[in-house]
Amino acid sequence: MFKVCKLNTKFMDAIVFPSDLGEASLKIIGVTAEDDGIYTCIAANDMGSVSSSASLRVLGPGSDGIMVIWKDNFDSLYSEVAELGRGRFSVVKKCDQKGTKRAVATKFVNKKLMKRDQVTHELGVMQNLQHPQLIGLIDTFETATNYILVLEMADQGRLLDYVVRWGNLTEGKIRLYLGEILEAVQYLHNCRIAHLDLKPENILVDQSSSKPTIKLADFGDAVQLNTTYYIHQLLGNPEFAAPEIILGNPVSLTSDVWSIGVLTYVLLSGVSPFLDESVEETCLNICRLDFSFPDDYFKGVSQKAKDFVCFLLQDDPAKRPSAALTLQEQWLQLGNSKGADSIDISRLTSFIERRKHQNDVRPIRSIKNFLQSRLLPRV
Repeated sequence: MFKVCKLNTKFMDAIVFPSDLGEASLKIIGVTAEDDGIYTCIAANDMGSVSSSASLRVLGPGSDGIMVIWKDNFDSLYSEVAELGRGRFSVVKKCDQKGTKRAVATKFVNKKLMKRDQVTHELGVMQNLQHPQLIGLIDTFETATNYILVLEMADQGRLLDYVVRWGNLTEGKIRLYLGEILEAVQYLHNCRIAHLDLKPENILVDQSSSKPTIKLADFGDAVQLNTTYYIHQLLGNPEFAAPEIILGNPVSLTSDVWSIGVLTYVLLSGVSPFLDESVEETCLNICRLDFSFPDDYFKGVSQKAKDFVCFLLQDDPAKRPSAALTLQEQWLQLGNSKGADSIDISRLTSFIERRKHQNDVRPIRSIKNFLQSRLLPRV
């Protein structure tokens, strides 16, 4: 059986998406089991024609073309061990796989707080990604109250907890951590995916092999950026969000680069560059690019490290470097050089503790009027 994509049936619509590279993709919407078959796309002009075929088998309902199998036997396969952390809509727990005792991280998403389509979106992003610095998806389950995502376990936990636990932090070690983070982000950006939630809680460390490896987690806010503008609704604390997200402007891949700049500042000093007494004032500092390098916090930190932070924290997304260009930056290329001074990590403990108690989920748009009134040009 052959069907031509331009001949829509009553069961579905077919849309062809052209790309700047001269390629095109076919998206079929609203399929049912009766639409099984082979689909052939034919492109023709005065010089001739070419065609490409693909087989379609409809297995069941999905969301935006994403196929998810929700199993209902989680309790028979896994046993809960301990809680690892809490987010805006979910709880992450360490679980053991019964029989093998394999440790996994399980994300319990509260059905009352998040719709199925939102969870399916995150799964759709994860299903299409494979990189050693990204947390992988193992399985999916559903109960009466939760959607459950079974994920790879990063046995050393969050990066900042790991840093405080092991101590002896140097610029060289920070460069190694940032290099692995940027390699993962570069991979995402090569797939035209912006993470949009790069913060310490979503950067993990795994040491199940011979050396510690950085792992990025939580793709709930990730989005594929093609030709259309995307405005991201930020919920929660804005400390690591780029100005364009705060202001409700279209995001870009370099929105992630800004977040890495903030993370670098935190690792070097133990404090947040833009944090103020209220969310409103914090957002205002971000949009005004109001930060500095106090001597008390940056004692022993090199000028090149500070220049690296400034290189990333540019308010114009178009002027920020890409992840690939950032990887080539001079300070980052120094690697884990020996003989560097240790960085004071005493403030990181307070930073971590404070972040544990921040669960503000107000949409940032609720303070947009405040920002606009305060960001008027100064006379």
